[in-house]
Amino acid sequence: MKGLTSHSVPLQKRFVQNHRASWRQNEKMSQRLSFQARMQLSCGISCPVRELQGSEVMRSCKDHTKTLSQPCDSLNPKVQVEAIEGGALQKLLVILATEQPLPAKKKVLFALCSLLRHFPYAQQQFLKLGGLQVLRSLVQEKSAKVLAVRVVTLLYDLVTEKMFAEEEAELTQESSPEKLQQYRQVQLLPGLREQGWCEITAQLLALPEHDAREKVLQTLGALLATCRDRYRQDLELSRTLGSLQAEYQALASLELQEGEDDGYFRELLASIDSLVKELR
Repeated sequence: MKGLTSHSVPLQKRFVQNHRASWRQNEKMSQRLSFQARMQLSCGISCPVRELQGSEVMRSCKDHTKTLSQPCDSLNPKVQVEAIEGGALQKLLVILATEQPLPAKKKVLFALCSLLRHFPYAQQQFLKLGGLQVLRSLVQEKSAKVLAVRVVTLLYDLVTEKMFAEEEAELTQESSPEKLQQYRQVQLLPGLREQGWCEITAQLLALPEHDAREKVLQTLGALLATCRDRYRQDLELSRTLGSLQAEYQALASLELQEGEDDGYFRELLASIDSLVKELR
């Protein structure tokens, strides 16, 4: 998470600045690959989405072991529309909401991410179909804890994408009025607050992995304007932030001793310090 060492810039604003370039790049890439091609190359699913039927996932799709740690890419808009019209979104949510092997859920979560990216109409339908509730249940499954950070990262992607799209439209007047209107109809932040994602995201900050904490901090920053009062009332979050401050102060000191003036742990510490400052 580069460029997060300044304490003078509000946390949420810095996230917008740091990710605008990658958002523009992903917007261009969304034209290049078909849905099925993306599923094959990045997701390991070699069957059309129309074949994804509950327990048939593992029989219909090849069980590849490629990890899904890379960012979600969006898809060709025409193919996205065809997938939505064919009922792909409902089928993906059903798979995530029912008992399925974890490898299948990993692949389907990536497919869901690819379907939603840069497609505000699909995001509207996702909310109408109870997608936030499905994801909430998913991260609360003991057997699916490994997916929690991926889910939070998806939500971060969607929140910042809407933010970037609206900002781009104001600055350049180049966005499609219809698409901008669709983004404005995506009531994601109110839904996240209502469905308890302020608290869920804060709880994930207690994960032990540094990379997971980094992603959770990103999402906490993106949700700050919506969740500020909830964060301030969350005593466990306050304790976790205090503990992490002490941990990363020690790690950042070791980095400085080794000659790293702008090391990874120093950047994480700066993000934590900024969040603590914002919540005072």
